[in-house]
Amino acid sequence: MIAPTSFFSDYGGHIRILEEIRALEERGVEIAVVTYYKGRDVPGIDIRRTAPLPWRTDYEVGSSRHKIAFDAYLAVRSLKEIRRYRPDIIHGHMHEGALIGGVLARLYGLPLVFDYQGSLTAEMVDHHFLNPEGWVYPWAFRMEAAITRRLPNAILTSSSHAGDLLRERFGVQRDLIHALPDCADAVQFDPARFPYKPGNHPLRARLNISPETVVVGYLGLLTDYQGIPHLIESAVDCRRRGLDVHFLIMGFPNVDHYQNLAQARGVDDIVTFTGRVPFDDAPYFLSVCDIAAAPKMSLSEGSGKLLNYMAMELPVVVYDTPVNWEYLGDLGVYAPTGDASAFAEALVSLINDPVGRTDIGRKLRRRVIEKFSWPAAAEQILAIYKDLTNRE
Repeated sequence: MIAPTSFFSDYGGHIRILEEIRALEERGVEIAVVTYYKGRDVPGIDIRRTAPLPWRTDYEVGSSRHKIAFDAYLAVRSLKEIRRYRPDIIHGHMHEGALIGGVLARLYGLPLVFDYQGSLTAEMVDHHFLNPEGWVYPWAFRMEAAITRRLPNAILTSSSHAGDLLRERFGVQRDLIHALPDCADAVQFDPARFPYKPGNHPLRARLNISPETVVVGYLGLLTDYQGIPHLIESAVDCRRRGLDVHFLIMGFPNVDHYQNLAQARGVDDIVTFTGRVPFDDAPYFLSVCDIAAAPKMSLSEGSGKLLNYMAMELPVVVYDTPVNWEYLGDLGVYAPTGDASAFAEALVSLINDPVGRTDIGRKLRRRVIEKFSWPAAAEQILAIYKDLTNRE
């Protein structure tokens, strides 16, 4: 696997990569991951890192000019590891992984599986790294189209909507695309592991949240395109209505920035920012929540965090996007995309309905167990591997 990121970090696509590896290795697949020099080692996972850049010791999450140099280092390390490891398959995550992997796959006569987690150009626009009206955008779009159409032997998409996007926008052949939605570990993410009496969770005392207060939780990256300002505005709306609610916003980066924003909006006493939460601790932190919120506005990327919310029996408030519908179905509580006032109104409807949110949460966990299982996903990936290598 080629992972053009600081694997492992406790968010987003890293979790998909980790869970794929674990599920595949349980089925006898031997995997080495080539990734950037930073990131956290995971016991039992074979991680092979690049050398650090001499002039840059840190870099931003998401799109950055520095990633060009990091990817150059990643290409060199990937070449060395292919010579040493002699793989049967190259599995490239994201577009940079598919580009590096595609070139090396051609050189060594190997099949390439592209793990597609959203549009490259759309993500760059979301991160304000690329202007959709600028002169660079058409060239970036052409590069993305070339990577998706010409290099992979199979593409795994994190949603069916992503598959539609690849066909309609980039002209990818239908038989290359395999929908492989993000999944959840319903054993790890199980509220039964935390059988505290209502209002008696140890985190409430630690965070100074009263037993009767409704806790709205978010766990993920803290960025504008993930909708963090909209969560803060929801807190403002709840305060105006006099509701007994607390917002627990878990993740990184930009913690100080959003704390300052909450303070400026007069809600810093009902909004707690925990900072980074290790993935292994995520179920415990989510177990204190009564409602989950995911105001992400991207129309192209997956949203795997929803599945962990669902597995923890949390009703989820989201924006009305095709990806969210694919995960939540008619059990989601939806607001028109980008409408912060409507998002707050949807949250209020759940805050005022404790019986309804409990019923929704139980149904969502059942949906995860039935439709979004990593063992089933691993069998699908393994079947693709075998087909590409002509093995039984």
